[in-house]
Amino acid sequence: MPRILVIEDDDVTAREIVAELVAHGFEADRVSDGNVGLARALVPGYDAITLDLMLPGLDGLGVVTQLRAQGIATPVLMISALGDVDRRVSGLRAGGDDYLTKPFAPDEMVARVDVLLRRHRQQAQQTVLRVADLELDLVRHVARRGERELSLLPTEFKLLEFLMRHAGQVLTRAMIFETVWGFHFDPGTNLIDVHIGRLRRKIDTGEHQPLIHTVRGSGYSLAQTD
Repeated sequence: MPRILVIEDDDVTAREIVAELVAHGFEADRVSDGNVGLARALVPGYDAITLDLMLPGLDGLGVVTQLRAQGIATPVLMISALGDVDRRVSGLRAGGDDYLTKPFAPDEMVARVDVLLRRHRQQAQQTVLRVADLELDLVRHVARRGERELSLLPTEFKLLEFLMRHAGQVLTRAMIFETVWGFHFDPGTNLIDVHIGRLRRKIDTGEHQPLIHTVRGSGYSLAQTD
């Protein structure tokens, strides 16, 4: 059963959204503050988010911007009474996946959530990931940089998959640790730095264009820098 996070400060609108989602077979959790919503959205477990732009605390643009900056790819449907083009474009450029203007038909809202979930599943089911000339075949378990096949250990393969699925985004050490190793981050360990270093040597050594980048004070990013 898909689980949706509803970030909405208007009680009437929030009740409508939650009721419609539940009626269509979704689980729905509602929060009314942007800072609380961001904290909840950073925790794995939500399949999609409906996000009001005008929120107390951190506004919707701030929420989606920080989510994307931290590598969270959960699809976001932004909802707002502000229907002007500039606001809509700002929301989409900040990382939103779709935009719905109040007042809206509840069944249209659910249909848009369905579309976002379907699109996100299709992306997750990709069997070959590509960034520049780096290719990762998830079925054959083969990694290549150009014509060169890379010999990766299982953890390195999983780490590279996570980096490639979030190409262009900054991934914090905590996010990498919890996703790849599956337990909470210990800030005293250099495990991630060691594995990133090994992966970087295998991928970038001898190449004109490095793909793995250190973002000081934040984490790592895999990106083409043309």
